[in-house]
Order: sequence, then structure tokens, then C-alpha cells
Amino acid sequence: MFYSVIIPVYNRPDEVDELLQSLANQHFKNFEVIIVEDGSSLPCEHVLEKYVESLNFKYFSKPNSGPGQTRNYGAERSTGDYLIILDSDCILPPTYFDNIEKELASSTADAFGGPDKAHESFSDIQKAINYSMTSFFTTGGIRGGKKKMDKFYPRSFNMGVRQGVYEALGGFSNMRFGEDIDFSIRIFKNAYTCRLFPDAWVYHKRRTDLRKFFKQVHNSGIARINLYKKYPESLKAVHLLPGIFTLGVALLLLAAPFTLLSLTPILLYAILVGTDSALQNKSYRIGIYSIAASFIQLIGYGSGFWRAWWQRCACGKDEFSAFNNNFYK
Repeated sequence: MFYSVIIPVYNRPDEVDELLQSLANQHFKNFEVIIVEDGSSLPCEHVLEKYVESLNFKYFSKPNSGPGQTRNYGAERSTGDYLIILDSDCILPPTYFDNIEKELASSTADAFGGPDKAHESFSDIQKAINYSMTSFFTTGGIRGGKKKMDKFYPRSFNMGVRQGVYEALGGFSNMRFGEDIDFSIRIFKNAYTCRLFPDAWVYHKRRTDLRKFFKQVHNSGIARINLYKKYPESLKAVHLLPGIFTLGVALLLLAAPFTLLSLTPILLYAILVGTDSALQNKSYRIGIYSIAASFIQLIGYGSGFWRAWWQRCACGKDEFSAFNNNFYK
């Protein structure tokens, strides 16, 4: 099988270097790499000089249009049987393609995705953010966990799709956020086979700044309502939980001046998350950071969810007029 790795890039040359190094270290070599610079002011072209001998790559630069359209640009210039969609802040273990080959040999798939993990070299904050995005106690395990509250939808940080299926679906939509879930929904709606490849995981660095992390998950909450407006059946109980959590925390904090007992549920949840993360990461420090990251993840997503519900459902605004400052600047 021949694969085309599509990597959209925006001002992240250092991340691209790490990702390309991990691609050069793959045991399996039958792939090409297509890097598309999405209007970057800090291009990564100079980084590619290191990999002229070790990687088969193509480099393109274009005006900024967002990650979805940038992936489409790369896909149009690809030759692989399958497209592998990666974010630039990922690092692959050396057996990544070996495990994809093993999965496809056991059972064919039109599309697939894998989970994400934290590398040992990641900072404590990065590991805490990774916990908050993958734990059953924060996201319900829907990002590839063994325990999960909804079926797995491939996401753009680690997604594979057959070239013909990508073309039949018209690639990614022009949504500026949530476009990967939109694509996955269309995969399922068109009855293509889609599976989780649990061993085809990536190290996902994500954002190290908690303020930027809040904005990222806030936009994810907004995107969930935008997806609901396109596909009402896509909204599941697990997607409501961060919004309920956010309202619950707000009510409990409002009640605190009258009775400190109202803070008990918040404290118990913090202990649960901190203990679980500390045991998983073998670090009390990461456990404490995970408490902060988990509250940011849930409240950021929940506040975005309710903000979007008000603007799109209650006020009837369209995606652009409601959130042009979030997605279109």
C-alpha cells in the first residue's frame, strides 16, 4: 500500500521538524509527505532541507484558507492509495505505519483513525492537557479510549481515508472549526467502513499555554453546535455533559456564600481527576496540573457550547455572522 501524508502548517516550523524526523524514522517507507504552508509568516521550507535524502516530500505554499481547505489542496496533489491526515503538532512512533498495515491486512477500511498519547519528553503541562483531552472522566473516552460513551470519530490529528472516498465526499468542508468531525459524520452517513486502529496512535503535543488551550476548547464547543445545525442527529448525550458541568459549577459557586457544602461536589471531582491522573502519569505534580486542565477543558467547551446555542439556536444567526471573530480573522 502507498500512502500520502497530508500536513497543513501555519507558523510552526519547529513542530514540523519534529514530525518530519518521526516520519524519517518509520520502519515502513512506502509513503510520500505533502506539506502545505497555509499563509504562514514563519515558513518551514528551510526545515525541509534536512530531509531531502530521507523523505519523499512535496512542499507547497498558498494563501491562508484554514486547515480543511489546506488539506484539500494537499490531497489534490497526492498520489497515495490512502491519505493520512496529521496535525503538525504530532509525533509518530516508529511503528505507526506498521500498525496501519497490520490493521488493513486483517480487515479492510474506507477510513480509520487512531488515538493520541503523551510522550515522555512532554512537559508536565502538556501531559496534563493530554489527560484532560483523553480521560473517560473528562471527554467520555470518545477520542479513542477503551471506555467510551459514543462511537469513535476519526479526527484530523490522526486520520486515514481511502483516496477514492476522500474524492467522493469532496474532502473537508469550508468550516473553520469542527471540519474534521463534519468529515467523519459524512463518512458514516454515506455508509463507508470506518474503524478505530488502537495501535496506530500518535504523540499529540497540543498547546502548552492554558489560555490558548481554553480558546481551543471554547471553539470546539461552538463547533459542536455548528455541527448540530448541519446534522441534528449528531448531538449525543456525551456532548451535553461539559455544558451541564459548566452550569453546575456556576450554580455551586453562586451558592458558596450561603453554604460551603455546595463546594463539595467540585472538590470531590477535583480529587477524582487529580488522583486518576497522578496514578496514570506516576506524578502528583501532573495530577494537580490535570485538575486545572480538566476544569479548563470542560468549562471552556461548555461555555462555547452555550454561547453557540444562544447565538445559533435562540437568536437564529448563521455560523459566519455569529462567530466571525472566532474563526474568520
